[in-house]
Amino acid sequence: MAAYIAVSALSHEGLVREHNEDSLAVGPWTLCATVTANPQTLLFPLGPPCVVAVADGLGGHPGGEVASALVARRLAAAGGGLDGEEAVRAELQECNRAVYAATAGQPELAAMGTTVAGLVLLPERAVAFNVGDSRVYRIDGDGLRRVSVDDSPPLPPGRRTTSVVTQTLGGSLGLTFVEPHVRTEPLVPGDRYLVCSDGLTDPVPEEELAELLARPDEGSGRADGKAAFELWKAAIEAGGPDNITLALVRIGA
Repeated sequence: MAAYIAVSALSHEGLVREHNEDSLAVGPWTLCATVTANPQTLLFPLGPPCVVAVADGLGGHPGGEVASALVARRLAAAGGGLDGEEAVRAELQECNRAVYAATAGQPELAAMGTTVAGLVLLPERAVAFNVGDSRVYRIDGDGLRRVSVDDSPPLPPGRRTTSVVTQTLGGSLGLTFVEPHVRTEPLVPGDRYLVCSDGLTDPVPEEELAELLARPDEGSGRADGKAAFELWKAAIEAGGPDNITLALVRIGA
């Protein structure tokens, strides 16, 4: 079998929020402001650029679900042309402009915004990116390692999370430019990635994420679907204080 990408993903409102403001892009497929606790597993050939991204609409701002859906759909549509870091940076700048442009003449959407984090998967390399505090992790023989950079101030002693996000797509009354975090990772068959919103990482410590993802599996999409469900379950059991969206990515040989 040729090299492939397997993605197991879900999106859920959690236990506190009235509706889901997260959106998800996997290749050309998007899941926007909808709810499922049953992971969907999708397969793609490893070759043409393939985007996997999570956008988390800003709570406390109007139109969070509109902003996240706009960004997820743009990334899904642009994915085939994202062949490296510069193309990813340029597209994220265009996403930012598009969020602001969508508020024109619509005062009910003023200052809407979203975070975003994701991967562009290419032969032999992955381009990881984020704006805000949604995250990308790599899971390999050395365990769980964060490859994204949170846009948030340093935490005081004893605190694991913060509600302050210093950079988002949109989110202000006037156009504010962003400086996306973009890096290239080597792509190795057997490695996995986790892309998720802070609805997973705020209530579930990284140590617990690593433990859940280190459990033995059969090396199949079904096992990754089970792992995705267990991650969601951990966030729910921790109170489910926010929308939970995640995608587990496996590189198959």
